[in-house]
Amino acid sequence: MAQLAVMNTLRGFGRSGLGAPVLMMMMMAMIIVPLAPFMLDALFSFNISLALVILLVTVYSLRPLDFTLFPMVLLITTLLRLALNVASTRVVLLEGHTGTGAAGRVIEAFGDFVVGGNYAVGLVVFTILVIINFVVITKGATRISEVSARFTLDAMPGKQMAIDADLNAGLIDQDTARKRRQEVSDEAEFYGSMDGASKFVRGDAIAGILILVVNIIGGLAIGMLQHDLSFSQAAHNYALLTIGDGLVAQIPALLLSTAAGIIITRVSSSQNMGEQVLTQLFSNPRSLGVTAGVLAVMGMIPGMPNVPFLTLAAIAGGGAYWITRQQKRKQTEAIEETDKAATAPAEARDLSWDDVTPLDAVGLEVGYRLIPMVDKAQDGQLMARIKGVRKKLSQELGFLVPSVHIRDNLELSPTTYRISLMGVTVGEATIHPERELAINPGQVFGTIEGAETRDPAFGLQAFWITADQRENAQTMGYTVVDANTVVATHLSQLIKTHAHQLLGHEEVQHLLDMLAKSAPKLVENLVPDTLSLGVVVKVLQNLLEESVPIRDIRSIAETLAEHGGRSQDPDVLTAAVRIALGRSIVQQINGMAAELPVITLDPNLEQLLHQSIQGGDGGAGVEPGLAERLHTALLESAQAQELAGQPAVLLVSAPLRSMLSRFVRHTITTLHVLSYNEIPTDKQIRIVATVGQQPSMTAAN
Repeated sequence: MAQLAVMNTLRGFGRSGLGAPVLMMMMMAMIIVPLAPFMLDALFSFNISLALVILLVTVYSLRPLDFTLFPMVLLITTLLRLALNVASTRVVLLEGHTGTGAAGRVIEAFGDFVVGGNYAVGLVVFTILVIINFVVITKGATRISEVSARFTLDAMPGKQMAIDADLNAGLIDQDTARKRRQEVSDEAEFYGSMDGASKFVRGDAIAGILILVVNIIGGLAIGMLQHDLSFSQAAHNYALLTIGDGLVAQIPALLLSTAAGIIITRVSSSQNMGEQVLTQLFSNPRSLGVTAGVLAVMGMIPGMPNVPFLTLAAIAGGGAYWITRQQKRKQTEAIEETDKAATAPAEARDLSWDDVTPLDAVGLEVGYRLIPMVDKAQDGQLMARIKGVRKKLSQELGFLVPSVHIRDNLELSPTTYRISLMGVTVGEATIHPERELAINPGQVFGTIEGAETRDPAFGLQAFWITADQRENAQTMGYTVVDANTVVATHLSQLIKTHAHQLLGHEEVQHLLDMLAKSAPKLVENLVPDTLSLGVVVKVLQNLLEESVPIRDIRSIAETLAEHGGRSQDPDVLTAAVRIALGRSIVQQINGMAAELPVITLDPNLEQLLHQSIQGGDGGAGVEPGLAERLHTALLESAQAQELAGQPAVLLVSAPLRSMLSRFVRHTITTLHVLSYNEIPTDKQIRIVATVGQQPSMTAAN
């Protein structure tokens, strides 16, 4: 009853958060305040019960991390046991002369009943328990703790990399990755704590031996010198009390040492310890059959204890036979299930949409020598750069750029990477991760030694150089970047170029949902009352294809709501939106300058182009020779503006803008095509060139 009362009291304190402080105060009180024998009985019983509970928890835990509190529990129970040793030592030395019941019934029972009242036998039993605890269990558990802690810490980078790889491959989500990272961290902390906590058990075993010796010597001296007991009477009383006290302390210590050894040797499994033993130890009937044969031979040898050996042989043989029958029955059932599945109609295992693997919106494949660039454990910086690219582009373009799924590809050459959008390769290059790329921006003052190549992002002349050439190359005017920056810049440029392909219905719906929080009526009147979601998606894709950000989604939505009632044509609506965004477009091209330098078309040429698109063929009627000369003239004008350090802007009438924009979009990337309506009224226009003043330019009939 006293033990139950103590446990109920501690349980109540545990619910209120006072359990640990109260327990520590109890330990201090046990060391300082003398305890009555009945209190010692309750506390020793509680100590043994607590050790049994902890042992059973470790046995039934499926994983070591299911009992992460074990190192702290081990420390507290060790301190509790040592405090009890101090309290019991005080009572033994003060009252031991009165008899073996001076320190309570528990110590008396272990001293009289367990060892038969013979202190010599008690010394031997205590010594054996200490040897088992100190030499066998504690030493082995300590060694396993040290090795497990070292191996766990060494394996952390690989586990973190595996989690990042699964996350980038889309096999797990952010919450699962966060949970797995926390498990890896908890595992490292647990084994590190167990490495130190195992030293408590080892020290406790040594303390038990010293306490026993001190108590016996002190008891003999007190009994003989202070209480005038004979040597035999003093030895009988104090030795039995001391041995009983030592046994009461060593049995919980042995249980906790065993618990420490069990939990540190556990392997994570879906089975508890008992199920694992039955599954792994007795799953092979051959081992039991051979054991039965050996025991039967030993049982038939004259002079051997025949009955025990033959009985065990019969049990082992029966177990082997029963396991064999069970395995054959399971094999027969498995074969029957396989036959049923094979004979089942094909419709039973028809394909589903789960068998269709979705494509990665943006993918990056790397050769095996580039894996360290994406491995955080090897100080890879590329993943951080890519996250920065995504954040920057999302802010610039106005929508969330999809995640980049990174994976290795053994089919690629070791130093090659490949970028794909919607499963289609859009870029591929070979880099040197141990070198840096010196890019010629157009004007340099010397040549450098290195492997000549082309910048993957912009096609500029470049050289792969060593790190010690960096300062020299920068002095000559080269732009020097590392391999991570090369890949990140290439990826950024490709995403910008193909941003319209990454914007779909889901992304646009997210944009409208965000806009609805601040302008609910605008979104409600726009989709689906005025325009369908598909038309809105096409307009936004047109804007992105022409490098116009869609950050100002409110102005875009208002313009579409205004013009959507008059036209459902995405091209017409795109032109209207561009006019509404004219100030933003011009500022993106020319900054805050009040004057905008522009290139214009000769009026005769512009009239010919108007005639070519009047039939609705989008300029397909332009004579090839005229188109080639127009392209050459525009290219020369754009290059001249670029050399002058000014933006290249072609200013045309609104009907021609879309056709000419498509005409130069992929060949003259630095040329911006604007219509007169898109120029803000407060901007001054300065004509720097006029294209098409040759009378030979004619339109096709």
